[in-house]
Amino acid sequence: MLLFKKIFMIRLFDLFLSALALILLSPLILLVYFLINIENKSPFFLQERVGKYGKIFILIKFRTMSIGTKSCATHLVDSSSITRLGNILRKTKIDEIPQLINVLKGQMSLVGPRPCLPSQKELISLRSKYNLYEFLPGITGLAQINRIDMSDPVFLSETDYKMMKNLNIYKYFYYLVMTLFGKGLGDRVKAL
Repeated sequence: MLLFKKIFMIRLFDLFLSALALILLSPLILLVYFLINIENKSPFFLQERVGKYGKIFILIKFRTMSIGTKSCATHLVDSSSITRLGNILRKTKIDEIPQLINVLKGQMSLVGPRPCLPSQKELISLRSKYNLYEFLPGITGLAQINRIDMSDPVFLSETDYKMMKNLNIYKYFYYLVMTLFGKGLGDRVKAL
């Protein structure tokens, strides 16, 4: 009963905070939409990701890389693929804002393990071992604020398990606040 109450409360906070953020950030969202459209002609980046119970969903982000960049984990992409505007969006985490739509749709939470690509078989296997697909994937969490990316699937899975095992309302807000104040600068890319 306590676990159900915790999950229910987190979902309520997800819905309320995502809706509020989308409303408050709507001028910024429109500005970024038009700026990316000028630079790249395609403002949104849509990518298949693995969600709760291993179901595939489409993740929505602002486009930060050139059209035609291969669809793979960010740590495998050359930094030259990132556009000038994309570099700013990634550093400020503005590229993540459209994921609030995924949260409203019930495909993600604000806090949880970052959703991986269907091609990341080792990470999927490790997350299955830790029962992490029993939870919604998230925009941020313990791994993100500690700059742990998907290049180390074992460490990432262990960190995600630790986070989800101990997640409560206090820690939920702690991860959000730490993210908002600049902890974790997003996934790194390969240097040239």
